[in-house]
Amino acid sequence: MINRMSIAGRISKVVFLGLCLLATVFPLYWIIITSLKEPGAIYSLPLDYWPRQLSLENYIGLFTKSDFGQYMVNSLIVATVASTVATLISLLSAYVLARFEFSGRGWVMGAFLVTQMIPGFIALGPLYLMMSNFGLVDSKTGLILIYIAICIPFCTIMLRGFFENVPDALEEAAMIDGCSRLGALFRVLVPVMLPGVAASFIFNFVNCWNELFLSVTLMNSDANKTIPTALAGFISSFNIDWGSMSAAAVLTVVPTLAIFAFASKFIVQGLTAGAVKG
Repeated sequence: MINRMSIAGRISKVVFLGLCLLATVFPLYWIIITSLKEPGAIYSLPLDYWPRQLSLENYIGLFTKSDFGQYMVNSLIVATVASTVATLISLLSAYVLARFEFSGRGWVMGAFLVTQMIPGFIALGPLYLMMSNFGLVDSKTGLILIYIAICIPFCTIMLRGFFENVPDALEEAAMIDGCSRLGALFRVLVPVMLPGVAASFIFNFVNCWNELFLSVTLMNSDANKTIPTALAGFISSFNIDWGSMSAAAVLTVVPTLAIFAFASKFIVQGLTAGAVKG
């Protein structure tokens, strides 16, 4: 009786997990097959769950009828620069918050936490006015600066936890051997907590890569638009270009999937153990 109940429980778990996996994968599958359909076949009834004839027309039109290649380059530049700088600044600020006692440290952490509770679109108006006064509207530099400011609070909180899990003895031993404080940080502590740094960088990159509201508000010209802005451009008042949008969505997902595929080990270690070695 107990064996039957345990077998039934395992089967129910497998069925439940299979349904969850299906619900997660099916939207991505539908986007992929929609991008591979001919434009006329997308709206045909009954719906085809597998296209009768595969076509790359949507992908070809994406690059011939628009500057999608330029949009991808813009997104890559903005996301890479912003996430790199934000991770470096957060590394230093997290080190200070974790290793030094000073007046107001609790208030700083509280302020970082409060910023995570405020929806980003609330600040669109003030940010636009500020960027306009500095002449940074429709500029990749302006968008990078805003992304850096947005990524720093959460990334700092995340990295502070990793610093607190690394023993002080490692840093003290390096300083006794002649390293400066910065030398001990980058030569000893950063290699030890590399999974945490990698996880923070990937988190920042994905957020910058997928961000929509600020990019739509600040970017006007095709030369500076990012991918989320380009995706929003496929929706007009009276029509949605599902073929081109699906093809663009597939190409948009590829870089993030590649990052997670190559850095999955660092992500798992960084988000679980805190990267304490030895």
